Parts: sequence; C-alpha cells; structure tokens
Amino acid sequence: MNGATDEQLRKLAQQLAGRVVVDLAKKGASPTRGIGRLFVAPASKHSGDIDLDASLGPIMLSRATNTAVRADDLAVQSWKRSDTALCLLVDRSGSMFGERLAAAAVAAAAVVYRCGADCSVIAFAEDAIVIKAQQEQRSPEQVVSDLLRLRGFGVTNLALAMRAAAQQLARSTAARQITLALSDCRVTTGGDAVGDASALSELVILAPAEDTEDARALADHLGIRFAPLAGPSTVAEALATVLR
Repeated sequence: MNGATDEQLRKLAQQLAGRVVVDLAKKGASPTRGIGRLFVAPASKHSGDIDLDASLGPIMLSRATNTAVRADDLAVQSWKRSDTALCLLVDRSGSMFGERLAAAAVAAAAVVYRCGADCSVIAFAEDAIVIKAQQEQRSPEQVVSDLLRLRGFGVTNLALAMRAAAQQLARSTAARQITLALSDCRVTTGGDAVGDASALSELVILAPAEDTEDARALADHLGIRFAPLAGPSTVAEALATVLR
C-alpha cells in the first residue's frame, strides 16, 4: 500500500502506518526528551551564569561586612548534559523488506520518541542517507514516513555506516553515546567494518532473528551487546535488552 501508484491511497497508507508504528514504539521505558536542562550549583564546583536570586543573600552579607564573597556561597546556572544520545543505523540493502522494514520503522520511531532531538537515524547500503540528523527537531511520524519510502537494494557498506554514525554523534554533548545498528551485518562492500566499529563510543546490534550469524560474529569479536529481532512487535523488548 505504501508503494501504491494512487497518490491519495499512498498518503493514507503512510499515515496509518505512521500511527501504528508510533503506537508500537511507545511501549517500554518512558522517554527522556531534550538535549539538557538547567540546574543550580555552587560556583566553586561548576561554571555558568551567576544565579542572582540564589546568590543575593551572600552578596548582601559581603557588602554589609565588607568581606569577599566565597565561591561556595555563590550559585550559578549550568547545563546538565542529557544522559544518552543515540544514532540508529538502518540497513537498507537488498535484504531490507517486509517485516524487516516494519521493524526498522518501529525502531526509528522508538529512538526519536525516547531521545527527542539528541538522536539521528541513518539508512545505509552502498551509501548513507541521513533521515534525521543529530539535534534536528523531527517528529517520530515524519521519520517513519521517510523511512517507509525507502526500498531495499544494493550492497552493504557497514564501515561507511559506522563512520556516518560517528559524525552524527560528534554533534552531541550527551555523556553516553550509543550507535544502534539494525542489520544482519553481512558486509558486501567497503571492506572490514571492525576498525570503524571499534572507534565508536558504544555499539549495539539488532539483527533479524532468522539471519543472525554475521551480526553475532561481529558482536562476539567486538565484545558488544547483541539481540535478535523477531519482528516489529519485539522492538521495544529488544531495545530494552541492548540499551540497559
């Protein structure tokens, strides 16, 4: 239906798919939105702008007593980094169709729903297409719609995908930066991906449950987490497993 030649039918199919996908994606842990938040802390321990309301008492006392204000008595407003940034790599090579495409859409919606702006979604085969950039504001429905328009074709350049993930996550200030690869990890071009994968801060893999051999081998070689993905309805559970 998503590939129907009737434009109106195609739009309706995409809207319905988007709603179903986002509903599935909302299962699991509650989302953590935003790229950070302001907090108040002692000036001796954090840098930032002086919080005049919180510091007014010590400042007035120092003026009255003609003494210097101690840094411990002054408060500043500072940004706390978000806990986690994610980059989702979606394999769109010739093996991506049917349930695999639907599972990829659910995973993309789940990532955007949980991380807000501080996530990215990249579809890759021989090249890499950024569907959502890190820190870009896009709704889960928009990302799902773009992802569902893709058709699986071509070879798999996993090394290129890993480098694209590193470039996107470099834009984030999150303390934890995770690359989530949704792929069977069967490399057919671009050479060995181990070096580029090892350079990532944290990599986890979700592979189609019926085709896990290459993905499991890569995960074992790198010593990283791996989980099989049996279909769209298992995405939330699989994400909880690898992102613990």
